[in-house]
Amino acid sequence: MSALDELSEGHDPPPTVPVPGQLALATAYDRITATVDGLADADLLRPTRCRGWFAADLLFHLVCDAQRALVALASPADGPADVDAVSYWQSPDDPDEGRHASWVRRCAAAFDRPRGVVRLWTDTAPAAVRAARAADPRGYVATQGHVLTVPDFLATLVTEAVVHHLDLILDLPDAPEPDPGGVTIAVTTLDGLLSDEAVRPADWSDVDYVLKATGRIPLTGHDRLALGESAGWIPLLG
Repeated sequence: MSALDELSEGHDPPPTVPVPGQLALATAYDRITATVDGLADADLLRPTRCRGWFAADLLFHLVCDAQRALVALASPADGPADVDAVSYWQSPDDPDEGRHASWVRRCAAAFDRPRGVVRLWTDTAPAAVRAARAADPRGYVATQGHVLTVPDFLATLVTEAVVHHLDLILDLPDAPEPDPGGVTIAVTTLDGLLSDEAVRPADWSDVDYVLKATGRIPLTGHDRLALGESAGWIPLLG
């Protein structure tokens, strides 16, 4: 059963209006599941857009993100929020990022087979979706040293899922693309991070925008000319 199915079957309706972003998160995670669920071990050792990470490594990082979502959504925080879905990404760079990347590789390699990471993902991602469904849309959560409203927190999860989905499918030509609804949330985030004076090049698709604005694909000379000084802001997030 997909995460979307689990939203509608076997559960009582939420006591309040649906949380904005919950369906986008369900769909984003479902698309990742559809990408990895049938992969052989050898395919899970294909490269991704995240330097030094195989597909299994990146999937383990996404498992950690879903686990973080579970903890945050199950531990409501007092408001007010100190960041929103855009300013969350403007926090200073993590000095331990390189250490985290190495830790992820070691953890993913500790499984008997790369498929073990897939099993962990398919257990964890639907649980995070259920927690998102049950969350109070008027509430707050704490994560990574910040407090966000629940809808803004879900938007950060969707943005990260979409970006990493595109990272994941670099060498998986038959994999599904991210859901357009999730891509729209990621684009909205990037629009908020881009300089107010900047105009996105007209020939960029939404996916081009996500890949180029996050540094996954280098800017061309035409891109830099269209962006002007704002080209110096890219990558807008890592």
